Amino acid sequence: MRIGTAGNLRRDLTILIGLAVIYLAASWFVPNSYFQLILTLVPIWAAFGVSWNILSGYGGQLSFGHASFFGIGGYTVPLALIYWDITPWLGIPLGIVMGGIAALIIGTPTFRLRGHYFALSMLAYPLAILYFLQYLGFQEVSMPMHREAPIAYLEFSDPYSYTIAAVGLLFLAMLVCLLIENSRFGLALLAIRQNELAAEAAGIDSKTWKMRALVVSGMIAAAAGGLYACVQLVVTPDSMFGMLVSAQPVVMTLFGGVASLWGPIIGAAFLVPLSKLLDAYASDYLRGIQGVVYGGVVIGIILLAPDGLFWTIRDRFFKPKTPTPIPPPRAAVIGKTQAAAIAAGTPLMEVSGLSKSFGGLRAVSNVSFSISQGEILGIIGPNGAGKTTLFNLLNGVLSSDEGTATLAGESMLGKKVHQVCHMGVGRTFQVVRSFQRLPLIDNVIVGAYGAGLSDQDAADEAVRALHRTGLAAQAGVPAGQLTNKQLRLMELARALAGRPRLLLLDETLAGLGREECDDVLDVLNRLRDEGMTIGIIEHTMHAMMRIADRFVVLDHGAVLAAGLPRIVVEDRSVIEAYLGKKWLAKQDA
Repeated sequence: MRIGTAGNLRRDLTILIGLAVIYLAASWFVPNSYFQLILTLVPIWAAFGVSWNILSGYGGQLSFGHASFFGIGGYTVPLALIYWDITPWLGIPLGIVMGGIAALIIGTPTFRLRGHYFALSMLAYPLAILYFLQYLGFQEVSMPMHREAPIAYLEFSDPYSYTIAAVGLLFLAMLVCLLIENSRFGLALLAIRQNELAAEAAGIDSKTWKMRALVVSGMIAAAAGGLYACVQLVVTPDSMFGMLVSAQPVVMTLFGGVASLWGPIIGAAFLVPLSKLLDAYASDYLRGIQGVVYGGVVIGIILLAPDGLFWTIRDRFFKPKTPTPIPPPRAAVIGKTQAAAIAAGTPLMEVSGLSKSFGGLRAVSNVSFSISQGEILGIIGPNGAGKTTLFNLLNGVLSSDEGTATLAGESMLGKKVHQVCHMGVGRTFQVVRSFQRLPLIDNVIVGAYGAGLSDQDAADEAVRALHRTGLAAQAGVPAGQLTNKQLRLMELARALAGRPRLLLLDETLAGLGREECDDVLDVLNRLRDEGMTIGIIEHTMHAMMRIADRFVVLDHGAVLAAGLPRIVVEDRSVIEAYLGKKWLAKQDA
């Protein structure tokens, strides 16, 4: 569990228990069997929404095909009962296992895709299963009745008993979601959702975390489908795998609030009764009214409350709490970093013959240089010189065509972004990549989690990084409310929280005024004093002259010059690259 979330967990768990008790108490006084059925379906569909929310809400992997898992759970229960006489009490857990296996099978190829390609490909799976079941002859499967021992087969004469079972299922699903939300699992998913490249650069293996989210999500959806089959007594391919089934969790969670614990419950509480009542009382003269309602809800939410009811109400009527100041870092050490294990002056990173082409464009051409332990190397050059492409090659965003790059003798090339981070390479970006909805402290903790630190060590390292960069006072402020300078320092703090041996800083001073530049330069000088090794790309020459020990100049992807700053800036080829031949000719005249 993440540091500082125990109070949130207790609060939300207390609210959840209270809501369950109130819901069951109110349901007790509903004698109408159809209304009782609606009260049973609300928590079942809410649990389905919770499953979708884990993957698509927290993880940001939009799925239009969650009916795959819901239907697998729904068909497993009656088929296990028919063919093997397995009671639904065991059939639902069996369906959960099948849902998890299906998630692994589906996720392995599908996570190669991103964005709308992922969303649309997920839609194909329930449709394929639907047609396959129709081909096998399972157009309608009924639950066999066992009147001699009905409770042993999850058969109740009183509809209220199904409501109790449904509320129990939702409680367990919400408990899983609560634990995820308040753990590094949830923080990793939120980071991936808001900026996957930044999460990878901070050391998070996004594919692994997304797969875990899909498996958990698929298991919960299968449980909801299994109980739904017991309540409805009959399952058909359309009722379990149809388009409307896949749309249900999407619409409910969008309505209630994506990436919110309470969003699926809010959505189900509003939309399930509304759609069922309209279906019962208006379907004779308004066929397909349920689909019309869901379509109208999507349009209304997009126009009026794009973040969902929960976030809209919270942001409009509840003021955020004043951020709690973080304590000073533990006495353990702000001194030398682990980078100092290598003697100062010894080459830490060595690059030789590195090249990268995009079609006919040679973006990086035969680049060679080294960075010594404790050194700040300035990488300069005109726009389009290949500087950021070089960094992208070094930290795994791009693959190189040829050449080598090693960190303390270990190859950096051919590795994924998070693997390069684990080697000890921290990275910031030309355009700040933050997790805007997360507090500053959580933005930084992501970097510590990416380095594999325990919860306590991660919190300590994040606090230390905030103090080193002068951001301790803003620890509780959401990243979306920070100034440009604070965002630049936040990225630096996040990289530092991973205990790097080498920092690659891409235009950390971009967009800053002179005083703000001075503040950031002071931080970088302190880091050098601690023994940190830094490679920095920058256009602000007066700042680079103050901070860099050596320069490497790139032009058209190749090394144009290298050496001490004073010598490099007086090099005629460097002046020509920056200011052009005409300017140089005028100076000579």
